[in-house]
Amino acid sequence: MNEAYRELADHYRTVVVPSRIRKPKDKPSVEGAVGFLSRQIIAALRNYQCFHIEDLNKEIHSRLEEMNTQEFQKRSGSRKSVFTEEESATLRLLPKTRFKMTEWRTAKVQLNYHIQVERMFYSVPYDYTREDVDVRLTANLIEVYFKDVRIASHTRLKGAIGQYATNTDHMPDNHRLYLDHNPDNNREWARTVGTSMEKFVTYILENNVEKKALGFLAVIRNLNKKHSNDQMEAAAKSLLEVASQPTISVYKGILDRQKKKAARASVVTERPSQSKEDHGFTRGAKYFGGDRT
Repeated sequence: MNEAYRELADHYRTVVVPSRIRKPKDKPSVEGAVGFLSRQIIAALRNYQCFHIEDLNKEIHSRLEEMNTQEFQKRSGSRKSVFTEEESATLRLLPKTRFKMTEWRTAKVQLNYHIQVERMFYSVPYDYTREDVDVRLTANLIEVYFKDVRIASHTRLKGAIGQYATNTDHMPDNHRLYLDHNPDNNREWARTVGTSMEKFVTYILENNVEKKALGFLAVIRNLNKKHSNDQMEAAAKSLLEVASQPTISVYKGILDRQKKKAARASVVTERPSQSKEDHGFTRGAKYFGGDRT
């Protein structure tokens, strides 16, 4: 059975026993019932004209009732009496929810831990990258299975193609950190560094498209790993004083010069001072006998 047919059987709590191929006697009663129904109803109505679906259904129901109450030829009773006496007691109530037709497909998890379904992209846990998964589609839901275990589910995307449905729990840790890399968080970080840095960050965000600006700010924040907040703030202040259009390259240059200047100053401070009387190996008057009496 295919998955959709199996789900139908599970929904109605029934068992489906497929017949064997090339074994027509596996289902003779079913085929016989189909033929009898075709002769008694479809063939009987072949010349019947109707102008509304309700009229046709009414006529079909009338023929069906007549067929079910007709007496058997080789035994007593009718189809309706057999149903009432033997089968009706075993019937179950229908499920409270209607069966939803589903479609099953297979997909491969891409390197960005998403699968593509009808030109839309849905995330799965990144551990399943490059794995083949089964996808169950309903009208409003998409479920992803790996070896019969559901690993993800999403509301089905509709509208413009190329949309992404991403669950942050599916992302690796380093990708989750990137979600915090947005204009508001960068402004908040700049405030913790100082007023000049806040002005510099604001200038970058206002004079570049967002994606490009965030790239510049990522470079600046990486510099914070090697330089203190005071050094970053001092460099930003110097940059804003000397440049009407501050750039990242100029800012990095100022930081480098500040670092070299601090290094030279520390070398001078650590060098021991020489005494004024220390003149090396200068020989005095006594050595040359100038102090003789």
